[in-house]
Amino acid sequence: MGIFHTILYEPLFNLLIWLYGVIPVADIGFAIIALTVLIKLALWPLTRATLKSQKALQDLQPKINELKAEYKDDKEKMAKAMMELYSKEKVNPLSSCLPTLIQLPILFALYRVLMNGLHAESLTDLYAFVPNPGDINVLFLGIVDLSSSSIPLAVLAGILQFFQTRMLISRRPPKNLRDKKGAKDEDMMASMNKSMMTFMPVITVVIGSSLPGGLTLYWVALNLVSILQQFIVLRKKEEDETPKMIESAS
Repeated sequence: MGIFHTILYEPLFNLLIWLYGVIPVADIGFAIIALTVLIKLALWPLTRATLKSQKALQDLQPKINELKAEYKDDKEKMAKAMMELYSKEKVNPLSSCLPTLIQLPILFALYRVLMNGLHAESLTDLYAFVPNPGDINVLFLGIVDLSSSSIPLAVLAGILQFFQTRMLISRRPPKNLRDKKGAKDEDMMASMNKSMMTFMPVITVVIGSSLPGGLTLYWVALNLVSILQQFIVLRKKEEDETPKMIESAS
């Protein structure tokens, strides 16, 4: 825990307090938003790789389901066929895991910072070159107390979570294809994704309502930036695929 505190917690905490000091308005909420944006920008290469991998796997799901139906009685041939499919489409099914694992310690450290770092006694962890503000104004926009739970912020986080999840879920196959091989599995996955789209925002609101407002504000800012990043990656992918679709159609 000492290494975690020194390598991750202290740098993030000091960056937060430094931002609090340099932003003209003495409002820890704006510092939290700025810190969230900086972290998401620093992790952008990993986030982009994860999103591309998730989208590629989602696009391959109909073909994967067809292979599962075709080789349902021969697991060895199924595995071989799926590996050939991944190789042909240049998709690594594990490529989305590594970026997520790398981000987890950073996100956990940020959680600790926002959970414990809004109190004056935490300022003892400041580096010598970071000015000590003496105390921290925890009122965001002069209204929301970020040291206490905030239901409005939790609801906003839930709404943004809904839109973020919706951008990535699979849609049901067209009606004329639902009886084809593999389509039923895809239809089931789409239904599960639809349930997750409803379930995740509810969980976000419930958990967010019990956390300090600073953490919930971070969640709001995180979802906003994530939606923007997903929009950029998915739009770029669609633009790259459009010429191929036109070529194959012709």
